[in-house]
Amino acid sequence: QLQVVESGGGLVQPGGSLRLSCASHKGTLDFYAVAWFRQAPGKEREGVSCISSSPGTTNYADSVKGRFTITRDNAKNTVYLQMNSLKPEDTGVYYCAADVLNFECSIRTGDDYKFWGQGTQVTVSS
Repeated sequence: QLQVVESGGGLVQPGGSLRLSCASHKGTLDFYAVAWFRQAPGKEREGVSCISSSPGTTNYADSVKGRFTITRDNAKNTVYLQMNSLKPEDTGVYYCAADVLNFECSIRTGDDYKFWGQGTQVTVSS
C-alpha cells in the first residue's frame, strides 16, 4: 500500500518561498495522480494543486495560480510544490494525497484520493 510523506514546511515571511516535497516511502508514485490540499485553523480543507500521472497535467486553485508550481520527479519518487510570493493567507497544514485516477486530476474534493500524508505546517508571518 502506498505511503506518502510530506516535508519542507516551515515559517517564512510574506513574499518568501518554500518548496514542499511529497515522497513515497512505500510504492512508486509513477502511476498515481498527486494533489496538495491545505487546511487553515477554523477553515475547511481546500485543494491547492494536483498533477496527473502521465502526461503530467496540472491544475491549480485560483488563489495560487502564478505563484505555486507543482512538478514530479519519478526518478526520485517525489512530487514537489514550489511556493513563491507567499502570503499570510497561505498559512495552514499542507497535505499530500495520491491515488490512481482514470481521469484528469482534480482538487475539487479530497474524496478522489485514497492515500494521505500526515501534513506539514506552513506559516507565513512577519
